[in-house]
Amino acid sequence: MSTVAQRGQRAAAVAALHADSVDRDGRFPLEAVTALKAERLLGLQIPSQFGGEGAGLREIADLCSTLGQACSSAAMVFAMHHIKVASLVTHGLDSAWHCHLMEQIAREQLLVASSTTEAGIGGDLRTSFCAVETTGSVFALGKDASVISYGTQADLILATARRHPEAAGSDQVLVALFADQISLECKTVWDTLGMRGTCSDGFRLEARDIAVEQILPKPFAEIAAQSMLASSHLLWSSVWFGIANSAVDRARTFVQAEARRQPGQVPPTALRLAEVSNTLQAMRAAIVSALRRYEDAQGDADTIGSIGFSVMLNNLKTTTSEMAVDIVQRALSIVGLAGYKNGTPFSLGRPLRDILSAPLMIGNDRILANTAKLLLVQKGGGQLMSA
Repeated sequence: MSTVAQRGQRAAAVAALHADSVDRDGRFPLEAVTALKAERLLGLQIPSQFGGEGAGLREIADLCSTLGQACSSAAMVFAMHHIKVASLVTHGLDSAWHCHLMEQIAREQLLVASSTTEAGIGGDLRTSFCAVETTGSVFALGKDASVISYGTQADLILATARRHPEAAGSDQVLVALFADQISLECKTVWDTLGMRGTCSDGFRLEARDIAVEQILPKPFAEIAAQSMLASSHLLWSSVWFGIANSAVDRARTFVQAEARRQPGQVPPTALRLAEVSNTLQAMRAAIVSALRRYEDAQGDADTIGSIGFSVMLNNLKTTTSEMAVDIVQRALSIVGLAGYKNGTPFSLGRPLRDILSAPLMIGNDRILANTAKLLLVQKGGGQLMSA
């Protein structure tokens, strides 16, 4: 039987074949997602009692990195899917309906999307304008979603909303909506510099006569703090590492080719390659360390919800997103025109455009402002081996 890594490599090979056309046409990476489903990789996190494999976030992160080296858009779709699955696995075990949903995701390899952003609020996922309107055993929901990545391709959307029309904007719930239970009216089209295949269009989402049991029982504030924040920063960072790693691989191949043309001489670009490899290693170390800390803290709500843990995750996102951009730009400077041109073995245009999204996805300024507030009340800075 193939290992998870081998299954991921096969899916990544398919993703790589179509990455250029996904980017050029701004289309959903259908071939890659079909391969992910065929390899049974969309249900990895689902507990074994529900038909999944009970994989930890470290395994998912490794697959995000593998896919990131092949097709950035496919990797980001895979990461966003598993961010939502992490919320179900962590917070849906007390609900019979959501346990059955997890069985269905594993069995049918359903693709899960997210609707947390909203027109007028932007990327502040901890605030909603829209609200769940309950009548007896059913509810209705209407949401002006400024972004729903791969919204029309998803089998299931997890959407945030206020608990009821009179609730505060931060008093939110997370609801599970099947594709055949909703209508999506496209309002804005995702025509961007990079990450074009995520198809993150804006929609008016309407849902009517939805069973109230489809609302997750835990408050969204708890879901965001205990699973969504960590899984987002960890898995997105892993995608960015994959993109950066691919760029450094191309730079390494270029320098090695230069060395073969001039036997006995070290190419001038070799020093730059050593420098960027060092930065890539530091980026990897930061992600691996954070993944280990997260897995060590599993089941410990106090640790995961602590100020220090939130600061660590925020710092991971801002640091790795900036490092990844720097690494790809430095790889391009090593390769030169061969990387600037399209259609060469060393082309870096697509990875560069894709990685420029990293500091913008949940903007670094927004995260740094949140970290600044946390630091005002944090006590102590921790030790070398426990910070």
